[in-house]
Amino acid sequence: MSTAIAGVSPATEKEVTIMTVWPTLGATAYGRWWGRRFANRIGITLFGMPITVGRLMALVSIPFILPVYFHMLIPRLPFVLFGFPNPACRRYRLTNRRVLVEQAFGGSEQQSVSLDRFDTVEVRVLPGQEWYPSGDLVFRKGAVETFRLSGVPHPEPFRQTCLKAHAGFVGVQLCSRPL
Repeated sequence: MSTAIAGVSPATEKEVTIMTVWPTLGATAYGRWWGRRFANRIGITLFGMPITVGRLMALVSIPFILPVYFHMLIPRLPFVLFGFPNPACRRYRLTNRRVLVEQAFGGSEQQSVSLDRFDTVEVRVLPGQEWYPSGDLVFRKGAVETFRLSGVPHPEPFRQTCLKAHAGFVGVQLCSRPL
């Protein structure tokens, strides 16, 4: 059977994006610090709506957290279009060959790991990330950590997709080896 599947390209031909995610504020130490404050559930319920210390802190922190958020979106410093690339402005991209950390606009690669360089992916939710909701993805080859993505939003779907891409990549490599 030699029918094509729409959107699927062999890894030998070209690298194709499977999924892209942008890190949350939970990727930064400052964002996790605020996330721990926002998770405070002490409070009362008024007219069926919980009014907690954490929710009040979230309102009060808006002027402090918005600059960090926008800093993660600005591709170049000191200006948006001209200047030096901003290392805080990044995205995580899964392709049919590897997992990349790259500049958000322009796509220059910061780090990457091939899909055959890990066999398990763990989700680690650091204190302060549960509020966003986000977590770190830890890629392991046996007991050795080979790669880490910080502050991945809703990490479980991205983890599952990485494992499926890994299984497909490694399976094709095993089948294409000469006997």
